[in-house]
Amino acid sequence: MPTTDRAEQSVPLARRTQGLSRSPIRRMFDLAQSMDGADLVHFEIGEPDFDTPAHIIDAATAALHDGATHYTSNAGLPSLRSAIAADLQADYDPADEIIVTAGAMEALALTMLTIVDPGDEVLVPTPAWPNYTNQCEMVGATLQGVEMDAASGFDLDPAAIIDAMSSDTAAVIITNPSNPTGRVFDPAAVEAVVEAAAARGVYVIADEVYRDLTYDAPYREIAAETAHDAHVITVGSCSKTYAMTGWRVGWLAAAPAVVERAIMFHEGLVACAPAVSQHAALAALTGDRTPVEEMLAAFGRRREYVIDRIEALPMVTSPRPEGAFYAYLDFSDLRMDAETIATRLLEDHGVVTAPGTGFGSVAGEHVRISFATNREQIGRGFDRIEAFIEEHS
Repeated sequence: MPTTDRAEQSVPLARRTQGLSRSPIRRMFDLAQSMDGADLVHFEIGEPDFDTPAHIIDAATAALHDGATHYTSNAGLPSLRSAIAADLQADYDPADEIIVTAGAMEALALTMLTIVDPGDEVLVPTPAWPNYTNQCEMVGATLQGVEMDAASGFDLDPAAIIDAMSSDTAAVIITNPSNPTGRVFDPAAVEAVVEAAAARGVYVIADEVYRDLTYDAPYREIAAETAHDAHVITVGSCSKTYAMTGWRVGWLAAAPAVVERAIMFHEGLVACAPAVSQHAALAALTGDRTPVEEMLAAFGRRREYVIDRIEALPMVTSPRPEGAFYAYLDFSDLRMDAETIATRLLEDHGVVTAPGTGFGSVAGEHVRISFATNREQIGRGFDRIEAFIEEHS
């Protein structure tokens, strides 16, 4: 029997692994999971608390019984690609401008592999979703955060992004609506970035997984609002809109030259998105919208409650969430760093949050909360946050 402890062995690893880091969201999730039996309020994960609508599950079940247990074409079911094209506001050809992916995460990874070279840089206005960092590491690129002004509620500042562009810039990622702030960026500001990027031969990656979750006005896709749509790569997903996070279905929509190469990486990574999930996505995009409207209405009511609770908190502010289901709480008046705040909230008060340090250096005293959970849990969580503030003020 071998006696060597594999945990103590030195094994060779690729250099690209040296720059990888865990997402603070998942790190807090795992820490909470280790507190077995604790009474916790989960604000860390951005996942709808609704079940996938019944008609989507029924369509998937029927597809399984009809034999949808095999590979599809690499690009995805033609019927699903057509449904995606019909759902998007920009004009995409489903035959050669859309790939069905294993979630939006794979779509983003394919995009990086296709348009970003080792040594390139990718710009992202911060605070921003932490996973972009590892996706850049994967291709040997550098993620360059461009800090947005907290005093403006983290409005998109096109001048700051344009000033940060250099000969090494391959892409700019714009998450709209924003994760973590919930802001919906001014279309004129976004268009200024797209125009500057196109003039420099730079792509804009439009991460629009929350596009159907806006509260104050309908959302307009970036590619649909610009004359430079060839320089925009649109990433979307069924996960948030249809409560389908576990089904892992997303898409990449881009110019044919991008899709032609991206599909080769897609073939080497997953071959195709799961067949049954593609049938579920088809039912989601073409079926009854009532469950989606009901979920959005519920999120809207929760948003209003969250806004009211934040306004009543002493020493805490937040940009007004306009989309998605996040609030980005500024605890700077407590003079504590975000890691300490998140740790104390969890260990002392049973509230699981995501520390802002993972979303960019500008957010050192912020924590992100998700209001994708039910109203009772949100109320309990804010009661505990109030107790935390009283304890430390």
